[in-house]
Amino acid sequence: MKKLVTGILLILIAAVITACGSTASNQSSGEKGKESKEIKIGATAGPYSDMVKKAIKPGLEKLGYVVEIVEFSDYIQPNKALDNGDIDANLFQHTIYLENFEQENNMDLTALLTVPTAPMGIYSNVYSSLDEVKNGATITLPNDPTNAARALNTLRDEGLITINENADPLKVSEKDIDENKKNLKFQPIEAGQLPRSVESADLATVPGNFALAASMNLLDALALENMLDSYRNVVALSAANEDSQLAKDLKAVVASDEFEKVIDEEYEGFGKPEWMK
Repeated sequence: MKKLVTGILLILIAAVITACGSTASNQSSGEKGKESKEIKIGATAGPYSDMVKKAIKPGLEKLGYVVEIVEFSDYIQPNKALDNGDIDANLFQHTIYLENFEQENNMDLTALLTVPTAPMGIYSNVYSSLDEVKNGATITLPNDPTNAARALNTLRDEGLITINENADPLKVSEKDIDENKKNLKFQPIEAGQLPRSVESADLATVPGNFALAASMNLLDALALENMLDSYRNVVALSAANEDSQLAKDLKAVVASDEFEKVIDEEYEGFGKPEWMK
């Protein structure tokens, strides 16, 4: 009888241990599953961190993600954080900047997809229309090659200059101008100073991110850039995660009707990439 009782007790103890182990395993598995859904998305403070918050985060949360937005104040740290795994994705830069940055810093990042972006605009406190621009008017341009090309392409699109047809649109400079119809006087300055130059110059070409940072209304521009997709901001990931489930889910969220509705309601003047048109 004692042996029988002892045997039964051993069986019960073994069953309890097995059940506890199974429960612990399930809990561990569940915790790991939850952790895999906890992500961090980096963005520069302003319209793009706002876009993540209003247009991207809600869609990801519907898919079960727990999203933390990490704000940055410069254009260096977001890619460093992405490269070393401190964040899972970022949104703040266009493709050209990303490709140059990863080459210069020996990183392997990828542009997952382009998103609506604030375009460069031609602003003026002197003229209410480009038709009013007088001969010899002064116009400020960004002094960096990438944004200068954007400004010159915009002036061409508005008929103020013509550009050599053989010029690379991504590398256009003043030397590529064939005709300056209004004899505009170009004043290259630091891009961050362009919003202030509206007060001193007849015209100013201001990139959208700097215009918004200065509380300028994009729709106040006399003309907005017909932006090439290479200049539109992208959601970027580490190249190792290009085919991950997160990458697939980010694409689905940004391609959704809900995302486009938020853009239409909250981001007037933002130019949409070709895939959204």
